[in-house]
Amino acid sequence: MSERTVRSDPWADDESEERNAAFKPLSREDALALRSRIAAASPWRVVGVQAVAGVVVAALAWAITGERPVGLSALYGAAVAVVPAALMARGMTSRFSSMSPGNSAVSFMLWEMLKIAVSVVMLMLAPQLVQSLSWLALLAALVVCLKVYWFALLWRGR
Repeated sequence: MSERTVRSDPWADDESEERNAAFKPLSREDALALRSRIAAASPWRVVGVQAVAGVVVAALAWAITGERPVGLSALYGAAVAVVPAALMARGMTSRFSSMSPGNSAVSFMLWEMLKIAVSVVMLMLAPQLVQSLSWLALLAALVVCLKVYWFALLWRGR
């Protein structure tokens, strides 16, 4: 018969025990050096790039179609992404939001809900605010501005 080895913790993995043995906590100086090497994407930089992307899409829409309402629709679509993002960036960078991990989590959820609500209200008001609204131009600009978030991940690097 085969012989079984008895461990004190039957649920423990051999791999995790080896990894835990090799783990060394960082000192304060090591943590600060690591933090300085990792570039964080500023939320204001992302909002700024969203605004620039929205203006470019609106200008292209106006130039390609030659119709002012199409350009204004695209500009409004960019605003549907940029205004709520700026509102959330302001809320998340406030002093209250970073007081404790619990406050940060609750603050993030509240600002995200407000961001979604503002976006929905702006979309509902679009037909009343933009004369001869072009939904295609509005949604194209909105999608382009929302895709800027993916580029923020690329800016951070490895």
